[in-house]
Amino acid sequence: MKRIILSLLLSSAIAMPAAAALKEGDSVAEFKAEASLGGKAFTYALKDTLKKGPVVVYFYPTAYGGGCSIQAHAFAEQHEKFIAAGATIVGVSLDDIGRLNQFSADPDFCASKFPVASDTDGKIAKSFDLAVNESTRGRKDKRGVVVEHGSVDRTTFIVAPDGKVFATVGGLAPALNVDKALESVQKLAALKQLNQK
Repeated sequence: MKRIILSLLLSSAIAMPAAAALKEGDSVAEFKAEASLGGKAFTYALKDTLKKGPVVVYFYPTAYGGGCSIQAHAFAEQHEKFIAAGATIVGVSLDDIGRLNQFSADPDFCASKFPVASDTDGKIAKSFDLAVNESTRGRKDKRGVVVEHGSVDRTTFIVAPDGKVFATVGGLAPALNVDKALESVQKLAALKQLNQK
């Protein structure tokens, strides 16, 4: 019975993967990056965070972008549900740390609930098999400020404590991306409980 439930949970954990992104079961490269939480910069290390449990690593095109703002707000609103499932969240974009300090503390977006990491050279995105689109450089954000960098597709990875991808979520609207990520984290928590019985 346990095996049937386990296989059902695993099969339903698969989300719509983004093209060419890391897939379920792929190992994630360790990364350290300058990040911001509540407007304060610090060094974020994925390896250290995974010691506490699963990590939701979500890539988004830019701070203060239309969909990115919706997604950050949705993650902030549902933050306690992610924590209850044993997971932490980190956003990653090509934004510099100055822009992220504003975004992370903004009560309408990240609301100081989770860190956002700066990937100005795109190395973290590339390690997750995400392509950097330079053609978006020069667009304006919601505030009318010119964005001086390219972007990556909105893609979320649920990384298990063993450093492997449990689920990849892509190709969804911002709020649905967050809902699907939460669903995957809750399934991972349920699997952990099953395995402890």
